[in-house]
Amino acid sequence: MPSLKEKLIAEVEKIPGLRNMASPVAGGSALHYHDKEFAHFHNDNELDLRLTKKLIQQENLIHPPDSFVHPKRSPNSPWIELRFNTDAEMNEVVRLVKLGVTAI
Repeated sequence: MPSLKEKLIAEVEKIPGLRNMASPVAGGSALHYHDKEFAHFHNDNELDLRLTKKLIQQENLIHPPDSFVHPKRSPNSPWIELRFNTDAEMNEVVRLVKLGVTAI
């Protein structure tokens, strides 16, 4: 059975121009849209997504207070760490990745 990360990648790779590529970041891969990185995995259940400050606010997203990778990230950052541990959470991350693509 595929992992949630594998399912997420399979879903977002349906977006024309989006590819998952190897990355030196802890999670081992990053999402690129037309050759521009806009997200990377910290691990199998956490995606760091460049969504824009405006979209982060519109979606009422909050940076995880117990972040290990970016514990001091500014609230004005265009990046947001998204954790997913269930299919429903993974589907929400897929929706946010699609929003992120429109912001590039």
